[in-house]
Amino acid sequence: MGPLQDEGRHRIGSRVGIALCWAAAIAVASVCLFIIGYLLVQGWHSINWTFLSTDPVASMTEGEAGGVRTPMVGTAVLVLFSTFLILPVAIGAAIYLAEYMDERWWITRIVRIGLETLASVPSVVFGMFGLAVFTLGFFKFLSASGTEGGNMAFGRSFLVASIVMGVHVLPFVIKVAEESIRNIPLSQRQGALALGMTKWRTIRKVVLPAAKSGIATAVVLGMGLAAGDTAIVMLTLGGTMTMAVDKWWQVGNWVEVLKGAGSTLTSYIYFNSPAGDGNSPGAALGAAFVLIAIVLVFNLAAVLLFRRQQRAA
Repeated sequence: MGPLQDEGRHRIGSRVGIALCWAAAIAVASVCLFIIGYLLVQGWHSINWTFLSTDPVASMTEGEAGGVRTPMVGTAVLVLFSTFLILPVAIGAAIYLAEYMDERWWITRIVRIGLETLASVPSVVFGMFGLAVFTLGFFKFLSASGTEGGNMAFGRSFLVASIVMGVHVLPFVIKVAEESIRNIPLSQRQGALALGMTKWRTIRKVVLPAAKSGIATAVVLGMGLAAGDTAIVMLTLGGTMTMAVDKWWQVGNWVEVLKGAGSTLTSYIYFNSPAGDGNSPGAALGAAFVLIAIVLVFNLAAVLLFRRQQRAA
Protein backbone atom coordinates (compact mmCIF):
# COMPACT_ATOMS: atom_id res chain seq x y z
CA MET A 1 0.00 0.00 0.00
CA GLY A 2 1.26 3.40 -0.97
CA PRO A 3 1.56 6.59 1.08
CA LEU A 4 -1.57 8.03 -0.53
CA GLN A 5 -3.64 5.03 0.53
CA ASP A 6 -2.31 5.27 4.11
CA GLU A 7 -3.12 8.97 4.21
CA GLY A 8 -6.64 8.28 2.96
CA ARG A 9 -7.21 5.64 5.63
CA HIS A 10 -5.96 8.02 8.32
CA ARG A 11 -8.32 10.75 7.10
CA ILE A 12 -11.27 8.35 7.13
CA GLY A 13 -10.37 7.15 10.63
CA SER A 14 -10.03 10.73 11.82
CA ARG A 15 -13.41 11.70 10.40
CA VAL A 16 -15.07 8.62 11.91
CA GLY A 17 -13.53 9.46 15.32
CA ILE A 18 -14.72 13.07 15.11
CA ALA A 19 -18.21 11.91 14.09
CA LEU A 20 -18.36 9.49 17.03
CA CYS A 21 -17.28 12.24 19.43
CA TRP A 22 -19.97 14.55 18.08
CA ALA A 23 -22.55 11.76 18.32
CA ALA A 24 -21.62 11.10 21.95
CA ALA A 25 -21.79 14.81 22.80
CA ILE A 26 -25.16 15.20 21.07
CA ALA A 27 -26.52 12.11 22.86
CA VAL A 28 -25.50 13.44 26.29
CA ALA A 29 -26.87 16.90 25.52
CA SER A 30 -30.10 15.38 24.21
CA VAL A 31 -30.64 13.40 27.42
CA CYS A 32 -30.06 16.51 29.54
CA LEU A 33 -32.39 18.59 27.39
CA PHE A 34 -35.04 15.87 27.49
CA ILE A 35 -34.94 15.76 31.30
CA ILE A 36 -35.10 19.54 31.59
CA GLY A 37 -37.84 19.75 28.96
CA TYR A 38 -39.89 17.02 30.64
CA LEU A 39 -39.65 18.75 34.02
CA LEU A 40 -40.52 22.07 32.40
CA VAL A 41 -43.61 20.69 30.65
CA GLN A 42 -44.82 18.53 33.54
CA GLY A 43 -43.91 20.81 36.42
CA TRP A 44 -44.43 24.29 35.03
CA HIS A 45 -48.12 24.37 35.91
CA SER A 46 -47.22 23.97 39.61
CA ILE A 47 -44.85 26.95 39.63
CA ASN A 48 -46.59 30.04 40.97
CA TRP A 49 -46.14 32.49 43.79
CA THR A 50 -48.26 30.42 46.18
CA PHE A 51 -46.15 27.33 45.48
CA LEU A 52 -42.92 29.24 46.08
CA SER A 53 -44.07 31.18 49.17
CA THR A 54 -45.97 28.62 51.25
CA ASP A 55 -44.78 25.78 53.46
CA PRO A 56 -45.36 22.09 52.75
CA VAL A 57 -48.43 20.39 54.17
CA ALA A 58 -48.66 16.67 54.91
CA SER A 59 -51.52 15.57 52.69
CA MET A 60 -52.43 12.78 50.32
CA THR A 61 -54.23 15.25 48.06
CA GLU A 62 -52.07 17.10 45.56
CA GLY A 63 -54.05 20.31 45.82
CA GLU A 64 -53.30 20.47 49.55
CA ALA A 65 -49.61 19.52 49.42
CA GLY A 66 -48.47 23.09 50.05
CA GLY A 67 -45.42 24.82 48.63
CA VAL A 68 -41.63 24.72 48.77
CA ARG A 69 -40.72 27.75 50.89
CA THR A 70 -39.09 25.91 53.79
CA PRO A 71 -37.49 23.25 51.52
CA MET A 72 -35.87 26.06 49.51
CA VAL A 73 -34.68 27.71 52.71
CA GLY A 74 -33.44 24.34 53.97
CA THR A 75 -31.53 23.76 50.73
CA ALA A 76 -29.91 27.19 51.05
CA VAL A 77 -28.98 26.60 54.70
CA LEU A 78 -27.49 23.18 53.97
CA VAL A 79 -25.52 24.35 50.93
CA LEU A 80 -24.17 27.54 52.49
CA PHE A 81 -23.29 26.02 55.84
CA SER A 82 -21.59 22.94 54.36
CA THR A 83 -19.61 25.22 52.05
CA PHE A 84 -18.64 27.44 54.97
CA LEU A 85 -17.39 24.42 56.91
CA ILE A 86 -15.24 22.88 54.16
CA LEU A 87 -13.90 25.99 52.43
CA PRO A 88 -10.82 26.54 54.66
CA VAL A 89 -9.98 22.82 54.59
CA ALA A 90 -10.46 22.54 50.82
CA ILE A 91 -8.36 25.59 49.98
CA GLY A 92 -5.65 24.61 52.46
CA ALA A 93 -5.47 21.07 51.09
CA ALA A 94 -5.43 22.33 47.49
CA ILE A 95 -2.56 24.71 48.28
CA TYR A 96 -0.59 21.98 50.02
CA LEU A 97 -1.10 19.49 47.20
CA ALA A 98 -0.28 21.97 44.45
CA GLU A 99 2.58 23.92 46.03
CA TYR A 100 4.29 21.79 48.65
CA MET A 101 3.75 18.10 47.99
CA ASP A 102 6.25 16.22 45.84
CA GLU A 103 4.62 13.59 43.64
CA ARG A 104 7.56 11.28 44.41
CA TRP A 105 6.70 11.15 48.12
CA TRP A 106 4.87 8.05 49.32
CA ILE A 107 2.60 10.20 51.47
CA THR A 108 1.48 12.02 48.32
CA ARG A 109 0.32 8.77 46.75
CA ILE A 110 -1.59 7.87 49.91
CA VAL A 111 -3.31 11.27 49.98
CA ARG A 112 -4.25 10.98 46.29
CA ILE A 113 -5.66 7.48 46.78
CA GLY A 114 -7.60 8.72 49.81
CA LEU A 115 -9.15 11.61 47.89
CA GLU A 116 -10.05 9.38 44.94
CA THR A 117 -11.62 6.86 47.32
CA LEU A 118 -13.66 9.55 49.06
CA ALA A 119 -14.84 10.87 45.69
CA SER A 120 -16.04 7.40 44.65
CA VAL A 121 -17.94 6.56 47.85
CA PRO A 122 -21.75 6.78 47.35
CA SER A 123 -23.48 9.50 49.32
CA VAL A 124 -25.70 6.96 51.10
CA VAL A 125 -22.56 5.51 52.73
CA PHE A 126 -21.63 8.97 54.01
CA GLY A 127 -25.17 9.34 55.30
CA MET A 128 -25.11 6.02 57.14
CA PHE A 129 -21.68 6.77 58.59
CA GLY A 130 -22.81 10.21 59.73
CA LEU A 131 -25.94 8.79 61.34
CA ALA A 132 -23.89 6.15 63.17
CA VAL A 133 -21.33 8.67 64.43
CA PHE A 134 -23.47 11.65 65.30
CA THR A 135 -26.03 9.66 67.27
CA LEU A 136 -23.32 9.02 69.86
CA GLY A 137 -23.92 10.82 73.14
CA PHE A 138 -20.79 12.94 72.71
CA PHE A 139 -22.45 14.78 69.82
CA LYS A 140 -25.66 15.77 71.61
CA PHE A 141 -24.73 19.44 71.21
CA LEU A 142 -25.18 19.15 67.43
CA SER A 143 -28.84 18.18 67.53
CA ALA A 144 -31.84 19.48 69.42
CA SER A 145 -32.65 16.37 71.45
CA GLY A 146 -31.45 12.90 72.27
CA THR A 147 -33.31 9.66 72.59
CA GLU A 148 -35.62 9.38 75.55
CA GLY A 149 -34.08 7.73 78.58
CA GLY A 150 -30.77 7.06 76.87
CA ASN A 151 -27.34 8.51 76.24
CA MET A 152 -27.68 8.63 72.47
CA ALA A 153 -27.96 11.87 70.50
CA PHE A 154 -30.76 12.48 68.02
CA GLY A 155 -28.13 12.83 65.28
CA ARG A 156 -30.33 14.64 62.75
CA SER A 157 -29.98 18.37 62.21
CA PHE A 158 -28.74 20.97 59.75
CA LEU A 159 -25.40 20.98 61.57
CA VAL A 160 -24.98 17.22 61.24
CA ALA A 161 -26.16 17.19 57.61
CA SER A 162 -23.82 20.08 56.75
CA ILE A 163 -20.81 18.31 58.23
CA VAL A 164 -21.56 15.05 56.42
CA MET A 165 -22.38 16.86 53.18
CA GLY A 166 -19.16 18.83 53.45
CA VAL A 167 -17.13 15.63 53.72
CA HIS A 168 -18.97 14.27 50.69
CA VAL A 169 -18.20 17.23 48.41
CA LEU A 170 -14.73 17.95 49.87
CA PRO A 171 -12.66 15.80 47.45
CA PHE A 172 -14.35 17.34 44.40
CA VAL A 173 -13.68 20.89 45.61
CA ILE A 174 -10.07 20.05 46.49
CA LYS A 175 -9.41 18.52 43.07
CA VAL A 176 -10.80 21.42 41.05
CA ALA A 177 -9.14 24.02 43.28
CA GLU A 178 -5.80 22.22 43.06
CA GLU A 179 -5.95 22.14 39.25
CA SER A 180 -6.76 25.83 39.24
CA ILE A 181 -3.73 26.62 41.39
CA ARG A 182 -1.47 24.40 39.26
CA ASN A 183 -2.58 26.20 36.10
CA ILE A 184 -1.04 29.49 37.26
CA PRO A 185 2.11 30.02 35.13
CA LEU A 186 5.39 29.20 36.84
CA SER A 187 6.80 32.51 35.64
CA GLN A 188 4.52 34.40 38.04
CA ARG A 189 5.87 32.42 40.97
CA GLN A 190 9.46 32.86 39.83
CA GLY A 191 8.99 36.60 39.35
CA ALA A 192 7.63 37.00 42.88
CA LEU A 193 10.45 34.92 44.36
CA ALA A 194 13.01 36.92 42.40
CA LEU A 195 11.67 40.09 44.03
CA GLY A 196 12.43 38.61 47.45
CA MET A 197 9.03 37.28 48.44
CA THR A 198 8.85 34.15 50.56
CA LYS A 199 7.06 31.11 49.18
CA TRP A 200 4.04 31.60 51.45
CA ARG A 201 3.81 35.31 50.59
CA THR A 202 4.03 34.41 46.90
CA ILE A 203 1.13 32.01 47.33
CA ARG A 204 -0.98 34.58 49.20
CA LYS A 205 -0.21 37.62 47.06
CA VAL A 206 0.31 36.13 43.60
CA VAL A 207 -0.95 32.57 43.19
CA LEU A 208 -4.26 32.71 45.07
CA PRO A 209 -5.44 36.02 43.54
CA ALA A 210 -4.66 34.65 40.07
CA ALA A 211 -6.49 31.38 40.84
CA LYS A 212 -9.51 32.92 42.55
CA SER A 213 -11.85 32.32 39.60
CA GLY A 214 -10.91 28.65 39.48
CA ILE A 215 -11.29 28.27 43.22
CA ALA A 216 -14.70 29.94 42.99
CA THR A 217 -15.57 27.45 40.25
CA ALA A 218 -14.67 24.59 42.58
CA VAL A 219 -16.84 26.03 45.34
CA VAL A 220 -19.82 26.57 43.04
CA LEU A 221 -19.59 23.02 41.68
CA GLY A 222 -19.50 21.72 45.24
CA MET A 223 -22.57 23.78 46.09
CA GLY A 224 -24.43 22.29 43.12
CA LEU A 225 -23.49 18.78 44.23
CA ALA A 226 -24.68 19.47 47.77
CA ALA A 227 -27.98 20.95 46.57
CA GLY A 228 -28.87 17.86 44.58
CA ASP A 229 -28.05 15.14 47.10
CA THR A 230 -30.85 13.09 48.67
CA ALA A 231 -29.37 10.21 50.68
CA ILE A 232 -27.43 12.36 53.14
CA VAL A 233 -30.45 14.63 53.61
CA MET A 234 -32.82 11.75 54.35
CA LEU A 235 -30.46 10.09 56.81
CA THR A 236 -28.95 13.06 58.66
CA LEU A 237 -31.51 15.86 58.36
CA GLY A 238 -34.60 13.93 59.38
CA GLY A 239 -37.82 12.84 57.70
CA THR A 240 -39.77 16.05 58.15
CA MET A 241 -41.37 18.38 55.64
CA THR A 242 -40.97 21.63 57.58
CA MET A 243 -38.55 23.28 59.99
CA ALA A 244 -38.38 22.00 63.56
CA VAL A 245 -38.87 25.60 64.78
CA ASP A 246 -42.11 27.40 63.89
CA LYS A 247 -40.77 30.97 63.62
CA TRP A 248 -37.54 29.94 61.93
CA TRP A 249 -37.04 33.34 60.29
CA GLN A 250 -36.47 35.10 63.62
CA VAL A 251 -32.77 35.65 64.37
CA GLY A 252 -33.17 34.39 67.93
CA ASN A 253 -34.27 30.99 66.60
CA TRP A 254 -31.46 30.43 64.12
CA VAL A 255 -29.35 28.35 66.50
CA GLU A 256 -32.32 26.08 67.17
CA VAL A 257 -32.95 25.86 63.44
CA LEU A 258 -29.38 24.65 62.84
CA LYS A 259 -29.73 22.10 65.64
CA GLY A 260 -33.13 20.92 64.45
CA ALA A 261 -34.40 18.67 61.68
CA GLY A 262 -35.68 20.07 58.42
CA SER A 263 -36.23 19.46 54.74
CA THR A 264 -34.68 20.36 51.39
CA LEU A 265 -36.02 20.29 47.86
CA THR A 266 -34.75 16.74 47.38
CA SER A 267 -36.59 15.41 50.45
CA TYR A 268 -39.71 17.37 49.41
CA ILE A 269 -39.59 15.67 46.02
CA TYR A 270 -39.27 12.26 47.66
CA PHE A 271 -42.11 12.79 50.14
CA ASN A 272 -44.48 14.01 47.41
CA SER A 273 -43.53 11.63 44.63
CA PRO A 274 -45.43 8.36 44.13
CA ALA A 275 -41.99 6.75 43.99
CA GLY A 276 -41.51 7.89 47.59
CA ASP A 277 -44.12 8.35 50.29
CA GLY A 278 -46.57 10.73 48.62
CA ASN A 279 -49.22 11.02 45.97
CA SER A 280 -48.56 14.51 44.61
CA PRO A 281 -46.57 14.08 41.39
CA GLY A 282 -47.34 17.63 40.23
CA ALA A 283 -45.84 19.15 43.37
CA ALA A 284 -42.85 16.80 43.12
CA LEU A 285 -42.24 17.74 39.47
CA GLY A 286 -42.59 21.43 40.29
CA ALA A 287 -40.01 21.12 43.07
CA ALA A 288 -37.77 19.10 40.74
CA PHE A 289 -37.95 21.91 38.19
CA VAL A 290 -36.96 24.45 40.86
CA LEU A 291 -34.06 22.23 41.94
CA ILE A 292 -32.85 21.72 38.37
CA ALA A 293 -33.00 25.49 37.82
CA ILE A 294 -30.86 26.06 40.93
CA VAL A 295 -28.30 23.45 39.87
CA LEU A 296 -28.18 24.92 36.34
CA VAL A 297 -27.51 28.35 37.80
CA PHE A 298 -24.64 26.89 39.85
CA ASN A 299 -23.18 25.15 36.79
CA LEU A 300 -23.58 28.23 34.58
CA ALA A 301 -21.78 30.29 37.20
CA ALA A 302 -19.01 27.69 37.30
CA VAL A 303 -18.61 27.80 33.50
CA LEU A 304 -18.46 31.60 33.47
CA LEU A 305 -15.91 31.65 36.28
CA PHE A 306 -13.80 29.03 34.51
CA ARG A 307 -13.83 31.00 31.27
CA ARG A 308 -12.87 34.12 33.17
CA GLN A 309 -9.82 32.37 34.57
CA GLN A 310 -8.90 31.02 31.12
CA ARG A 311 -8.99 34.53 29.68
CA ALA A 312 -6.94 35.86 32.59
CA ALA A 313 -4.32 33.15 32.04
